[in-house]
Amino acid sequence: MNSRLEFLKTVTPFNTLPEDVLKGVAEQLKEVGYKKDTTIYQQDVTMMKGVDIIAEGSYESFFYDSTGNKRLIETHQPGFCYGGVSVLLNRRRSLRTVIAKKGTLVYFLHRREFRALCKAYDEFFTHFTTEFGKRMQNEEFVHFFKQPASFTESYTASEQLYSRRIDSVEYRSVVSCHYQTPIYKTARLMAAQKTSCLFVTDDAQKIIGYVTDITLRDKVIAQQYNTTEAIKNVMASPIISINAGAFVYEALLMMFQTKIRYILIEKDGSHVGFISRNKLLSEQAQSPLVFIQSVKLANSTDELQRKWQGVPQFVTQLLGRGVNAEIVNQIITTVADTIAQKVIENVIAEVGEPPAKFVFMVLGSEGRKEQTFKTDQDNAIIYEDKANEHREEVRAYFLDMATRVSADLNHIGFVYCTGDFMAQNPKWTHSLSHWKRNYEYWMDESIPETVINFSTFFDCRTIYGDNTIMDELHDFLDEKLQHPLEKLFHYMAQNALQYEPPLTFFNNIRTFKKGTREVFDIKRAMSPIVDLVRVYALKNRIFEVNTGERMKALWAKGIFSETEYHELSQSYYFLMNLRLKKQTEQIMQDHSAPDNYIDIDQLSKLEQVTLKEIFKIISNFQSKIKVSFTGSLMS
Repeated sequence: MNSRLEFLKTVTPFNTLPEDVLKGVAEQLKEVGYKKDTTIYQQDVTMMKGVDIIAEGSYESFFYDSTGNKRLIETHQPGFCYGGVSVLLNRRRSLRTVIAKKGTLVYFLHRREFRALCKAYDEFFTHFTTEFGKRMQNEEFVHFFKQPASFTESYTASEQLYSRRIDSVEYRSVVSCHYQTPIYKTARLMAAQKTSCLFVTDDAQKIIGYVTDITLRDKVIAQQYNTTEAIKNVMASPIISINAGAFVYEALLMMFQTKIRYILIEKDGSHVGFISRNKLLSEQAQSPLVFIQSVKLANSTDELQRKWQGVPQFVTQLLGRGVNAEIVNQIITTVADTIAQKVIENVIAEVGEPPAKFVFMVLGSEGRKEQTFKTDQDNAIIYEDKANEHREEVRAYFLDMATRVSADLNHIGFVYCTGDFMAQNPKWTHSLSHWKRNYEYWMDESIPETVINFSTFFDCRTIYGDNTIMDELHDFLDEKLQHPLEKLFHYMAQNALQYEPPLTFFNNIRTFKKGTREVFDIKRAMSPIVDLVRVYALKNRIFEVNTGERMKALWAKGIFSETEYHELSQSYYFLMNLRLKKQTEQIMQDHSAPDNYIDIDQLSKLEQVTLKEIFKIISNFQSKIKVSFTGSLMS
């Protein structure tokens, strides 16, 4: 009895209990011994009768995946208490599978006594909720913990698209010819090799272009082009390649974004083969990326509207499978981009070819590839500088085009921006030189109002047009950012500090009334992460547009530690997951317009615990940015 008491004094969180209480606990303990490799608990199956405190030997805990492999293996030594989180937060079901190792002895405490301790002693209870909150920062843990009912089936489907890599798909060897090869010989080679795509090489055997059946049809047969001419005259470019270790969904997204049908596969610095978009799509019969292809084939704004209305259903399926919110954002963004590109192409077909090179860029959440279903239009146009006599003509064309594009997007479901950050607003359609002056003014004359504009337009990317214009703007900004801009960073940091995590003094989630609902605004809760990451990205001249990509780049540069990167990234995408789930439920189940308000009563205790941990992490980062950019903890 005394030995048990002394042992409990070394075990967290039992060592926080008063000694007289600890004596009572020691009396309630039962000794249980296990032989080597005994399976004690099965994940989400075994109902926990209480908690185990390891006295001798060890436990091994893990998750099984759909193929029977152990995932997230942990070894627990003497002094570890297993089962607390399961009893309190997982409906008494064991969170993980547990196997005893050789010579294992545990002290067992019945859940009745364990619950009584949790109810009476906050510090004791908080240990287990905090432990769980930290675990929920690990996306792999979340994936296995949030298993859907038909886990094997759903996990397999998820694996095929979101965990399958290119080198697991059968691809074709590269068939090529020299760029001086006559067209008719190229066609014969394609027929002999039974390939619909042939690559063209230069004198150094470097691939510089490609030819497809469609190329021969459109550029040779239809144009009655001389087939003795060199293949270089009709070949297509550019060449797009991807590493063999990349994921299938990455290749598909790249193909849709670049409008290319064939992609080269690269391994150890050389091209080992190629694969077609149709081949990858045939491998993914249930993929939402098949849906993206159908969007590209839509013929009217009404059809595009129906396509956009169908996206929440895909998102519901993806989230239900445990797919990470970062990937879901990419899917939504790609669909939205594809719709916008179709609209722009249709408008150009109506009004005629543009009189100058241009880019149509998107801003804000869409610019960051973080679009949700509570969204509006944020866009702008940059066109190349033209001689004075053509300036008004060029400007009139793009303002007309922008107005038509915005009207069609509004009809489809991307509503007009209430702040009027749209290309149809004459303020946001200008020449490249005018845009440079905009950015220069915002940076040099930094006041809170201009900094908001700069932040909005820093989160921008091209979805249509000539990328060289955007490249030139980035080069201009890169040069400007090398000069002292402390005033700009100060006000941007202030923006990142504007919204405090909704935590009360007693670490409860702060809510407000919306009708009969107790809610908090999840968009405002996420804003500090977006804002503070943007400040660090600007300071370090990082031009990635996506918040997650910016975090990775900051980690790679050593600005964020590995721990900071993982904490912030996992926090952000946990919040994004909650936000998307809420919005799809409103659309699919309630048939109501989506918003950004999360009902606190509809969150499980697990989610509430995790949110509290996330809000603490955000608060810690805000303290860091106060010191780094405002020079004070009291700002």
